[in-house]
Amino acid sequence: MTQPIETAPAPAPKNFIREIIDEDLRSGKHTTIVTRFPPEPNGYLHLGHAKSICLNFGLARDYGGSCHLRFDDTNPLKEEEEYVESIKADVRWLGFDWGEHLYYASNYFEQLYEHAVKLIKLDKAYVDSLSAEEIREHRGTLTQPGRNSPYRERSIEENLDLFARMRAGEFPDGAHVLRAKIDMKSANVVMRDPTLWRIRHAEHHRTGNKWCIYPMYDYTHCISDSIEGVTHSLCTLEFENNRELYDWVLDTLGLFHSRQYEFARLNMTYVVVSKRKLIQLVKEGYVRGWDDPRMPTLTGIRRRGYTPESIRMFIERIGLARSENVVEIEQLEACVREHLNDTAPRMMGVVKPLKVTIENYPEGQVEWFEFQNHPEKPEMGTRQVPFSRTLYIERDDFKEDAHRKWFRLAPGKEVRLRYAYYVTCKEVVKDASGEITELICTYDPQTRGGWSQDGRKVKGTLHWLSAAHAVPAEVRLYDRLFSVPNPLADKDKEFLELINPNALEIVHGFVEPALGQAEPGYRCQFERIGYFCCDPDSRPGKPVYNRTVGLKDTWAKIEKKDE
Repeated sequence: MTQPIETAPAPAPKNFIREIIDEDLRSGKHTTIVTRFPPEPNGYLHLGHAKSICLNFGLARDYGGSCHLRFDDTNPLKEEEEYVESIKADVRWLGFDWGEHLYYASNYFEQLYEHAVKLIKLDKAYVDSLSAEEIREHRGTLTQPGRNSPYRERSIEENLDLFARMRAGEFPDGAHVLRAKIDMKSANVVMRDPTLWRIRHAEHHRTGNKWCIYPMYDYTHCISDSIEGVTHSLCTLEFENNRELYDWVLDTLGLFHSRQYEFARLNMTYVVVSKRKLIQLVKEGYVRGWDDPRMPTLTGIRRRGYTPESIRMFIERIGLARSENVVEIEQLEACVREHLNDTAPRMMGVVKPLKVTIENYPEGQVEWFEFQNHPEKPEMGTRQVPFSRTLYIERDDFKEDAHRKWFRLAPGKEVRLRYAYYVTCKEVVKDASGEITELICTYDPQTRGGWSQDGRKVKGTLHWLSAAHAVPAEVRLYDRLFSVPNPLADKDKEFLELINPNALEIVHGFVEPALGQAEPGYRCQFERIGYFCCDPDSRPGKPVYNRTVGLKDTWAKIEKKDE
């Protein structure tokens, strides 16, 4: 079976990050660049992460530098090896590789501990014994300054002793934390003596039970960047206020100073990318798992049939901004539609079948017609498709009471069966309930190949399958997970109430023989219907196909009609 062909990505456009890098290299501030993608292994990656992956790995590729894949694994309660492996797979699927630059924050725990001891000795950190709730109360608000902890003036010796005993496991969770000693009156709430280490008696997926204290993300992140020599530490805008703490830690410790730059995160219509909400969708059974094709996870859209090329194309086209914006999901759908239009073979599948009997076609006869696998790409070859007396067509291609502009099949109307013959509907067969069960048609033997010798023309062309050769298939028609553009905008409704009830429709159709043995992940176009991908649930002779995207943006038409 012909496989999709690959296309090269277009050159990346300029953006403000590239301008910064260009100036840093021109001025000699850096002779090369080092970026990093630093996921927390506490869930599966989503489309928002794809933006960061493409940015960081893409910059390293384009400037001849390196990009590190570093797992910020500092919370043993939420992290699992399953997530580590899924993240690696997603990065590779997108077309990037970290080479020898695979790192874990847990590799640096000892160094992070020694740096914390140094901060205590510099009188820049102290052990606080307030509860988590009391710390929140002392922190103040955006309009009111915080208050110093009563433990803030502990001596250096006492702090060193308590911190060592925290590490030794003498105290229960929550008994103490190590905090930076900065300024409880700072206008930036992040700088009001942030927590650096906390006690957590939990087994880590890599270090086991070696540690019972774990560093906080903000503290770990900047030091990890410094250890690895990261030159440009790129993160989303929600970390803008944290940059002051990032700089404070590195400056106070006198470490190599990586620089943090912020860009707008990926916000999309009809999508939520909050990890907490995605976990809720999975755990409460609203979807079938992290790889459910309705999910915006990379493993989900991969299963749905999206290509890595289309994701990279999408990220390049939306660009990189300094301020928050919302991207319409139609842009993503247009990218996958464009890439699959160029690369996916054309095949035939009937999603909602209607039986057609050609009464004047010889019983038992089978003809084979040569089909192009792609009308614009002869290099993708051809295949043979069987034709017989009994066929299946798409139920939506027949209308009993047809409008004069209806160009598909109707009583007395003649249409072309693609690559085969002209047929005319003579009779409609119904069951006791009035449901149409069969169409009786005739064919013109002089129109073999789909063209008439007398020059008459028909405006309608239908796809079809020989019933005797068609392979039964489960077809999963996926649509957008939410029914409104912004499921988080309505504060009076839980986002779960806005799940699209038609986000998945399972139907039982048929596919041509060549698709009956396709491998999971095989992508093609069901002619006149949309782009589909063979699902991992498929078995030989029992294929399952997922709709990736329709041939056209049907939602735009629906919304226009509603307006």
